[in-house]
Amino acid sequence: MNSKKIVVIGSCNTDMVVKSDRLPVPGETVLGGAFMMNPGGKGANQAVAVARLGGNVTFISKTGNDLFGRQSIEMYSDESINTDYIFSDPHLPSGVALIMVDTNGENCIVVASGANGSLSPQDIDKAKHIIEGADILLMQLEIPMDTVEYAAKLAHRKGIKVILNPAPAAFLSNGLLECLYAIIPNKTEAEMLSGIKVTDWDSAKQAAKIISAKGVDIVVITLGSKGALIKENKSYYEVPVEKINAIDTTAAGDTFCGALCVGLSEGLSIIEAVKMANRASGITVTREGAQTAIPYRKEIHLS
Repeated sequence: MNSKKIVVIGSCNTDMVVKSDRLPVPGETVLGGAFMMNPGGKGANQAVAVARLGGNVTFISKTGNDLFGRQSIEMYSDESINTDYIFSDPHLPSGVALIMVDTNGENCIVVASGANGSLSPQDIDKAKHIIEGADILLMQLEIPMDTVEYAAKLAHRKGIKVILNPAPAAFLSNGLLECLYAIIPNKTEAEMLSGIKVTDWDSAKQAAKIISAKGVDIVVITLGSKGALIKENKSYYEVPVEKINAIDTTAAGDTFCGALCVGLSEGLSIIEAVKMANRASGITVTREGAQTAIPYRKEIHLS
């Protein structure tokens, strides 16, 4: 196993999905088809991706003291994730996402964050020695922003590589951006951070330049079926992807982030790590579901 340590701090949800011919309008009941219950949440998806791709990972999160929370922890343990720092909230339930999907793949999602919303700086303090002993800290934004900032500053002070996937899109303070080693936004998030509408490689370069001027060494903008643009110091790299027949893009971004961290932890350059991340997320989009779609290391052929 890779000896470099990766810590993921983030959300853990249970996704409840109902498929139907069409989405109901307000006040209407539609008889749906298949029902699926899947583990989800950006933080959990990224931790699973790190573990399956061969990374040494600890997941810091918060669940409710309920069946969903206990089931989640059991599943993460089965994935060889260190779950010692998944805290339990005595009052709030575990996070849940209710998802309706129609035959065209259009969806409608409501998330009840539950215990994810109470992951606090005090919880981060309880895991301080684990964070300070890590090589890479990966976070997203489905937990409170003050907790993200607190953990980023703690890790940055110790010289740990802090990597942020700024999803869902939100305003980021300069104080947080200055702590980051790398940031991995998609087109929408890059536009929110830079004010540039990202539609192609050139607009992605403009956006990356503005984002990196705020103090981030490495900017990786994911461009869906095009691939990813990297800005490292003053250099730009376009990393295209092969054409893939995507059937479900859920967790593709999370797989990308997890894979990139594993690549960096193994000493790959940012370009090689992005190539590995492209391959991993390319497999994810050919499968249905979130964590069920995340590939294992043996499925990724690195040239």
